[in-house]
Amino acid sequence: MNKISELKEEFRQKKKFQKSVAIQNILGGLGYFVIVVISFYLMESFQHNPFKEVRPKPQILNVILLELIAWITFFVIGSGSVAIRIYLVACLIFGLTSYYVMQFRSTPFVPWDFFSIKTASSVAKNYDYRLRGHQLVVVIFFMILIMAAHFIKIKLKKKILWHVVPSVVTMIVLCLFTEQLQTESFQNKNDLYPFLFTPVYMAKVNGSPVTFAMDLSYIVIDKPAGYSKEKARQILKKYESKNQKAKNQKTKTPNIIVIMDEAFSDLGVLGEMHTSEDPMPFIHSLQKGQKNTITGELNVSVCGGNTANTEFEFLTGNTMAFLPNGSIPYQQYITGKIDSLPNYLKTMGYETYAIHPYFPDGWNRENVYDYMEFDKFYSINDFENPLYIRDYISDESDMLKIISTYKNKRKNKSAFIFNVTMQNHGSYYDQHNNFTPRINVTGSNNFSLSQYLSLTRKTDEDFQKLIEYFQKEDDDTIIVFFGDHQPSDAVAGSILALNGKDAENLSSEDLKKRYKVPYVIWANFDIKEGKEENTSVNYLAAKVLKVAGIKTNSYQNFLLDLNKKQPIISSVNQPSKNEKTNDYKIVQYYEVFDKKGDN
Repeated sequence: MNKISELKEEFRQKKKFQKSVAIQNILGGLGYFVIVVISFYLMESFQHNPFKEVRPKPQILNVILLELIAWITFFVIGSGSVAIRIYLVACLIFGLTSYYVMQFRSTPFVPWDFFSIKTASSVAKNYDYRLRGHQLVVVIFFMILIMAAHFIKIKLKKKILWHVVPSVVTMIVLCLFTEQLQTESFQNKNDLYPFLFTPVYMAKVNGSPVTFAMDLSYIVIDKPAGYSKEKARQILKKYESKNQKAKNQKTKTPNIIVIMDEAFSDLGVLGEMHTSEDPMPFIHSLQKGQKNTITGELNVSVCGGNTANTEFEFLTGNTMAFLPNGSIPYQQYITGKIDSLPNYLKTMGYETYAIHPYFPDGWNRENVYDYMEFDKFYSINDFENPLYIRDYISDESDMLKIISTYKNKRKNKSAFIFNVTMQNHGSYYDQHNNFTPRINVTGSNNFSLSQYLSLTRKTDEDFQKLIEYFQKEDDDTIIVFFGDHQPSDAVAGSILALNGKDAENLSSEDLKKRYKVPYVIWANFDIKEGKEENTSVNYLAAKVLKVAGIKTNSYQNFLLDLNKKQPIISSVNQPSKNEKTNDYKIVQYYEVFDKKGDN
């Protein structure tokens, strides 16, 4: 009888233990689920109020996406407390990264930013990483959740099948769900905002995790409607007949100097501002109409950063309007020789030079410039005893390097010099012993704004000196000057605020103003003057060749013709849908993705 009683008691204890484990697993699983839900709202809270601004259906979709990721982590690791800690740390890093990218660049964190890690790290020390009270509170809540993970006691058996099978199944579900997020019909049904040309709004109303998943679909670029290599060649062939000597072609081609000045812009386009002195008096004097000068607004495709995309548009004639917002062609798409302004000018007998007073591997330039066939690339290592302003080589030293490059070219050769400056690079928070801001804005105590405007004032002076030097030169020379983008909201937001506008809630027209910079084409020989000749970066190189009297190739002729019908095309100035713009898409796809085998 005692043996039977012992067996009954053992069975009862076993059942009690199994029940206890089951309750523990249920409570642990519920806790795991709830922590994942909370993590979404915490991640979003770094930047905005998700309860108010993320749409209701997308809130649910974000939670589903994160639950799938969190449970995959659990199935792989097998311990609830360890898995949820790893997951929460990843969420904290993602949330902070999204916050900092938005602060420094005024655009959301996108998948292509992983290609920019090397470039970002090279300028990372120049930014202010101090968190405000609100963001510190979010970090504290994350830490509390990480500590609370100690109580998540769920565990998987150590048998490999208990890990592999649910991991694989959940991974498949995650892939299928992500694919649905990228489908237009699903987006429409679930109130997802799909338009990449307003990325800040997209991330705000969709939620960062879902937006990031939607963006993944744009890593691979689809062929345009009706695309074929033959079709692209036929379009270009139509413009070959125009590929002849320009009417004003000179016996000796002029030198062409192009200065793409870092973050140079005229914030006056955003609204009224009263400054203690004009931030760019020389540029403004040229804009009034000067001999042998063309000026206007240049519409760019980036704001606050991603300099390389303005470079890409200018040097190739391609447009970011047909590529994913946030993508970096220099790092993603250009993997070999590509038709560009420098290798075209080499066929015209030019010596071609690139100058950038910073590290050569930024944005993969050292490789891309090689693919574009620049003869020589001068980087930070090629500047002798330059003057620094803040942490960067000054525009004064940069422009002296242009002059020395011009002086050292072969006398019987024309030079194409493409220069990307660094002096005005962000951030603008910190004070420096080697630069004292001198321009103030009435109604604003924003030090970053004061420093930025004072930097543009210095650039304006240096540009004037460069023009004065070439006015005295006998060699025919054209100088092209433009900014790559406006500064981030940390600077520009103050001007918008003075005009009663919120940088994060701009109308479509006001948003487009954030993508305007001034440009100048100046020559020391006779050219037809012009002012308010507004255009976009993709057209500018072809326009310069036309002004210089240099014959243009079939792609440049195509762009000059398209410019008459679509004067401005950029990521925020999408072209109207018609046969001509579809031809542009076809030709661009051919030039960037499909022509490599033909070169």
